[in-house]
Amino acid sequence: MLIPSSGGIFEVQVGDDLVFSKVQTGRFPEPDEAERLVGAAIGAD
Repeated sequence: MLIPSSGGIFEVQVGDDLVFSKVQTGRFPEPDEAERLVGAAIGAD
């Protein structure tokens, strides 16, 4: 689900687990990085 916000926040969660945070890393994810992190969080191959 996409939840709009403001202030430059970009976070990716799987359930209650935060898998990527622009606030914590100081950057946007690299190409395919968010997809890879979500796949790892759900146990996809």
